[in-house]
Amino acid sequence: MVENLYFCIMLNCSHHNNLMKRLICQLGIAVVIVAILFSCASYGRLEGGAIDEDPPRFLSGSPSPGSLHNNKKRIVIEFDEFITLDKPNEKVVISPPQKQQPEIKASSKKVIINLEDSLKQNVTYTIDFGDAIQDNNEGNPLEAFTYTFSTGAQLDTMVISGTVLNAADLEPVKGMLVGLHSNLEDSAFTTQPFERVGRTDSRGQFWIRGVAPGKYRIYALQENDQTYSYSQPTEIIAYYDSLIVPTSEQRMRRDTLWQDSLTIDTIVDRNYTHFLPDNVMLRCFRELVYNQRLARSERPTPQKFSLYFTAPADSLPVIKGLNFDEKDAFVVDQTTGRNDTLHYWIKDSLVYQIDTLKLSLSYLYTDSLKQLVPRTDTLKLVSKQRPKTEKEKEKEAKEKEKELEKKRKKGEEIVPEIEYLPVDVYAPSSMDVYDYITLTFQEPLDSLNEGAIHLRHKVDSLWNDIPFQLSPDSLDKKVYNIYPGEDWKFGESYAFEVDSAACFGLYGLFTKAIKQEFKVKTPEEYGAIFFNIAGADSTDFVELLDAQDKVVRTVPVVDGKADFYFLNPGKYGARLVHDKNGNGVWDTGKYKDKIQPEEVYYYWQVLELKANFELTQTWDIKDRPLDQQKPNELKKQKPDEKKKKNNRSSSSSY
Repeated sequence: MVENLYFCIMLNCSHHNNLMKRLICQLGIAVVIVAILFSCASYGRLEGGAIDEDPPRFLSGSPSPGSLHNNKKRIVIEFDEFITLDKPNEKVVISPPQKQQPEIKASSKKVIINLEDSLKQNVTYTIDFGDAIQDNNEGNPLEAFTYTFSTGAQLDTMVISGTVLNAADLEPVKGMLVGLHSNLEDSAFTTQPFERVGRTDSRGQFWIRGVAPGKYRIYALQENDQTYSYSQPTEIIAYYDSLIVPTSEQRMRRDTLWQDSLTIDTIVDRNYTHFLPDNVMLRCFRELVYNQRLARSERPTPQKFSLYFTAPADSLPVIKGLNFDEKDAFVVDQTTGRNDTLHYWIKDSLVYQIDTLKLSLSYLYTDSLKQLVPRTDTLKLVSKQRPKTEKEKEKEAKEKEKELEKKRKKGEEIVPEIEYLPVDVYAPSSMDVYDYITLTFQEPLDSLNEGAIHLRHKVDSLWNDIPFQLSPDSLDKKVYNIYPGEDWKFGESYAFEVDSAACFGLYGLFTKAIKQEFKVKTPEEYGAIFFNIAGADSTDFVELLDAQDKVVRTVPVVDGKADFYFLNPGKYGARLVHDKNGNGVWDTGKYKDKIQPEEVYYYWQVLELKANFELTQTWDIKDRPLDQQKPNELKKQKPDEKKKKNNRSSSSSY
């Protein structure tokens, strides 16, 4: 455009010979070019200008905010600048909940919502946008923006708020529905959709708006089927034992007006309406589902097949071989101890060489009436790993012989290759005083010569044999633990040795010689943490946690104390489980029987323990609300980052 204009002006100027006219003409060109460039640049902000930190500002809406007797299903909301919507299907919550997904979109400076469900009569509708509305240029969010109208003659304005936490570990739960029922029967939660809903944010906090005066039951639900009810036993839920009665009261807050980011202009006291309850604490859980069935079966190798069930069982299933004799045919691993994951190691080579094992499997199965009934399945198990044929074995033998012949001709020393039984030895070079040695084999053992295993203690320069206890693991047939006959001695050296061929596997391989030396840590390398606990019961226990919130050690609460000795230096948290039934584990809840999950409490800070130090902590398990107990350092669900904004208001409701 500039080049064409320049050409046209120069063409006209060529008809004038006067020098002054040519100068005036060239000056005109420059003015025009500058004007064009300025007009082009005026559409955007030059780099280095002030950054927009203000969120979009509401201008108008249709229907009007707070309007009554509305029958429009199309809602249009206009702002003062171009806007975008961030994850509207996740962040925007419409109450009453919509069975058919509404259309929510941004168009230039407007948000347009098309409701697909029919409007209910005499009901307040709220559209809670959270922080989904953002300006188009900088992404500044309009926090907690809510739009309200009514299909009747009254606008309900009550608000109920609180927090949803995971009952097992007090993690904030993000994106969970929280809903109300004015029907106070327990069956309403399982048969009817919520009447009003909110959704938790990254801190687990929720707000249910547009609530009418009355009495309600409140629930939380992480649903799978968009029914807004507890319709599947695998859904995560929470329920509140007491009735909810929304109220309000007048309060005063102090607002600060700023001249700039550092200078206060004016402090103004303002009256406002505060809605209660504002601290509803919901602990969510998933019920144990005992829907017994065979999930899958597999045969990863010719010698082994596995069965996976969906729930624990009181006894092993009954197997009958259809093309083999099942009597004394297997070594069974029950790795979970609940008979839900079973590994069968086949002893007889004539059996595991069968391409397809055919068997009948009898077990208890949950029918459509949720009753356990006998069931028999027929399984055909084909190995994923094809056994070698005789021709393949013969070919491999010939190739090995050729390699040996080459080495003989070169005069190289020929060392016979021996395939040993693989074993993993846990005997760390720096042994904890409470620890023990573990042998983990690749397959179950056929025999073990305990006399070929030695544990020795170094006294001066001599290695003395000491007694030990060899204990096979009660569940995993491939694991053996070795405990010293007496406590390890601090700071002293030990050696663990296994003679060659001491252990024979189920399939003929044997172990090579093993020798590992280690030294037990000194008392100065450890620390200790002692908790004096207020509010605990005699059946409670405390779990010491690492920096990743994983359990390091568990001790019972005795006379209000939980003591942890011989701890390695590091960062530790602590969690107390109110073990009502005294079974030593945390138990989930059951809605039908009105059983809440067992209570869990966190010590409010992470402790940093140094070597040769002892920490004594006083811990009142109820000295602060549950949502303020778990240290942020241990939380996996972190709060979403909030963008800085010039405006200091926390929410907008229309």
